[in-house]
Amino acid sequence: MTEIELKLEILPADLDTLLGSGILGDPVEVVEQHSTYFDATDHRLHNAGFTLRIRRSGEARVQSVKATGPGASLFARSEWETPVIGDEPVLDHSSPLLNEFGPVAAELLPQFEISIQRRVWNLTENGSRIEAVVDTGLVTAGDRHTPILEMELELKDGNAIDLFVLARRIEVVVPCKFGVLSKAERGYRLLQALRTVVKAEPIELERGIAVSEALQAIAGSCFRQFRMNEAILLDRKNVEALHQARVALRRLRSAISLFKPLFRDETGKRLSGEFRWLAGVLGEARNLDVLLPNADELRERLGEARTSAYGDVIDALGSFRARALMIDFNEWLRCGEYLVPEATPEYPQPSAMEFACEALEKLRRKLKKHGRELAGIDDDQRHEARKDSKKLRYAVEFFGSFFTDKRFSRRYKRFIAAMETLQGTLGALNDLVTGPDVLDKHGLRDHPEAARLISHADKPALIRKAQAALDDVLDAKRFWR
Repeated sequence: MTEIELKLEILPADLDTLLGSGILGDPVEVVEQHSTYFDATDHRLHNAGFTLRIRRSGEARVQSVKATGPGASLFARSEWETPVIGDEPVLDHSSPLLNEFGPVAAELLPQFEISIQRRVWNLTENGSRIEAVVDTGLVTAGDRHTPILEMELELKDGNAIDLFVLARRIEVVVPCKFGVLSKAERGYRLLQALRTVVKAEPIELERGIAVSEALQAIAGSCFRQFRMNEAILLDRKNVEALHQARVALRRLRSAISLFKPLFRDETGKRLSGEFRWLAGVLGEARNLDVLLPNADELRERLGEARTSAYGDVIDALGSFRARALMIDFNEWLRCGEYLVPEATPEYPQPSAMEFACEALEKLRRKLKKHGRELAGIDDDQRHEARKDSKKLRYAVEFFGSFFTDKRFSRRYKRFIAAMETLQGTLGALNDLVTGPDVLDKHGLRDHPEAARLISHADKPALIRKAQAALDDVLDAKRFWR
């Protein structure tokens, strides 16, 4: 059985409601824990995907090393726990840190501390045994700190689907969101400048993994990007966070479309449709963000429209529909029908590498077909070419870790650079096309300033630039061949 753990975030104001609801009952254990995380001053452990902590619970101290980065697969396990006597790290021959970094112990210093109260429940859901944990506390790094309130559901025995049954029961009592940050990540973020946007993170895929595992890694990364930007957006209504949240949803829908040959039912299609709804709500606000910087006389009215659109975004993100979507998606991602154990004649399972090469070739052919002559087609057809370019660009990024060998990497870099230029020019063309519709929707199309905001004077030049960029993409050597 594959271990599955769900992390749920709830609001502090809802904690008493959850604890008093009776859904959990009385905890079997309440413990106080204090953890100190260590690293070198250059954070080389964290940068390589390792964490080192000493956790104190009562008089007992346990040192833990976790490997979560690209090198984790090189080890037979990903976590090492050792009882220790003092508050200083102990690295012996059994430690992966000694093997990975050499005699680094003398350079390790405390970076941040985490103090929590942990409540533990042993629950049964449809015969499955589940451990539920609620952690409340504080992460402290120097004079900076951030609160922690999260719930973890871990399947001890039984059916993984029952984790999501329980999550839905909890969601009925109090609104909750899926957490994507570990406690260690929260601490390291306190050591960095405040982040106002999160772009897509590199995706590391092992060449030998199954196609279904590749989908889980890719879609999981897209969801993580969305959740981190959603948190910033809800807190500060940041323009770029909204944009990247929308990008993450587009990437997620592209991933679902890319892997649809694996699916045996319509769940993926339904989820993609729901993500399209949510991306559309964000898109209404994004369209106004694009127009506002160039506005003068219309700035106030567009600003009012933007405020209303951002209100719609906040309402949508907090809606039952969105919360149900997130549970449905995570259940499908971890327990979906596409997770077949082996290939069958009806549902073949090529290697992830083979799948990537076939998918990239197919997407390139589709882009070539729709973008053969951008000047001779209409705006709707150019929009199709733009969507094709996005799907190809995202697929190139999804599968990039398969092509890091020297013979691939140079071609890959040239191809991705050409794709970036193409996507930028097609995006600028799309802004010209959508501008009039945005002004129409808000009753501003006839305003004297509208003509300047939606001027198509640069459209022919943009089309020529886009065609040149597209030709560069099609002329670039295919790194996957």
